[in-house]
Amino acid sequence: MPSTAGPGRPAAPARPAVPETLLRVRGLSVGFGGPPIIDGIDLDVRAGQFTSLIGPSGSGKTSILRVVTGLLEPLRGTVELGVAPPDVGFLFQDDALLPWRTARQNVALGLRIRDVPPADADARADHWLSRLGLAGYGDRFPAQLSGGQRKRVAIAQVLALRPRLLLMDEPFAALDAIVRTRITQELLDWVEREHLTVLLVTHDLEEAIGASDNVAVLGHGPRAAMRARRAVDIPRPRDVLEARQHPAFGPLLRTLWNDLTEEEPPSPAAAGEAGR
Repeated sequence: MPSTAGPGRPAAPARPAVPETLLRVRGLSVGFGGPPIIDGIDLDVRAGQFTSLIGPSGSGKTSILRVVTGLLEPLRGTVELGVAPPDVGFLFQDDALLPWRTARQNVALGLRIRDVPPADADARADHWLSRLGLAGYGDRFPAQLSGGQRKRVAIAQVLALRPRLLLMDEPFAALDAIVRTRITQELLDWVEREHLTVLLVTHDLEEAIGASDNVAVLGHGPRAAMRARRAVDIPRPRDVLEARQHPAFGPLLRTLWNDLTEEEPPSPAAAGEAGR
């Protein structure tokens, strides 16, 4: 289906005919002393694509991100990155800004850690704050910013490092609907312009459809498995509000709802326990 930019939307960059895989997960199992919370997970995230990961509470979505970033050791399975670790950005649910640092200092922190000279780091921080609508806010501390402004600072902090793969763990969950929609749209525009690759964990089905090229669905835990993978047949560039009016939106929303709510058969281990 041809893609149209639409009013106010950037033209889509050329995409590779066969995108390389930037993240490949195979046979991943994670547990915390009891039965695995996820078991045998396979997942591919391809370059230039936006993939959302959804599933019931407790199904292990965040655990997958933590394994990818090295914060959690799996029971078994492999994680292969098609980029170097410095090219992976992580946007947390909480903004994780340091309260004693200004917005500029927070954005520049990662650059300073990478030995960028202070003046250059501050200039690049101001550049990204400006591009995210926060020109003139560099000297403000997090307590002096609204929730939406703090989230923009957190996004600037990640984008200033120019990641190729961006991992996000429900980063907009605490925002009201209007601010959440605006920031989601801003981020989606940046994904298009910078040709970023994104893996988003979310509970919001409309957010997943509006932003994504693909949606991966985890089943119920414990021993949650990958239940379904759904392609989002809505052209890019995309307006997250207009996407809800696309003919493919409603049927896919119903399909994902059914994926999440249909009763699953018990795992062999659980069935064995029940029979004792």
